[in-house]
Amino acid sequence: MTPIHAQDPALLLEEHFRQTAGQNGPLNPRLQVEAIGFSRYLGDWLGVVVTPDFVRLLLLPGGGSLWGDIPAGQRRYLELAGGTHTFFAEESAAIGPYQWAALVDSAAALPDMTSARLLALDGLRLATGRLPEQLPVAPAEAAPEVTRRGFFRRLAGKRP
Repeated sequence: MTPIHAQDPALLLEEHFRQTAGQNGPLNPRLQVEAIGFSRYLGDWLGVVVTPDFVRLLLLPGGGSLWGDIPAGQRRYLELAGGTHTFFAEESAAIGPYQWAALVDSAAALPDMTSARLLALDGLRLATGRLPEQLPVAPAEAAPEVTRRGFFRRLAGKRP
């Protein structure tokens, strides 16, 4: 039986990824580990983890309908509001099973933590069609609408 996270797993994830930073590739010294926007989506936990290695959308079991058990190392295609995403299964002694989809495979191109946070929020909005509830939302005139083109332009370090 898969353990369920009853509470926001953000702090647990930050601790885990601080300990494992550097194991997945080259580090970007301008970035730090941060769990961004974790909230329940269809009853399970969905958010983004930024590390000096990567920026990934993470899914953790919360007792909802989104989670699906698959063995570590396998992948599944998950239909979210923003389209189909490929999630890969992993398991950690510290956090249990989790699944991730890459927003960027290498964080080396990101110029700073602000860009990484914006990328994370754009990725969440594109995947789910909404921003997480616990994040403050800027006034409408200050928050430009996220488009697929703008997402990739920001990823490339350009202004949308």
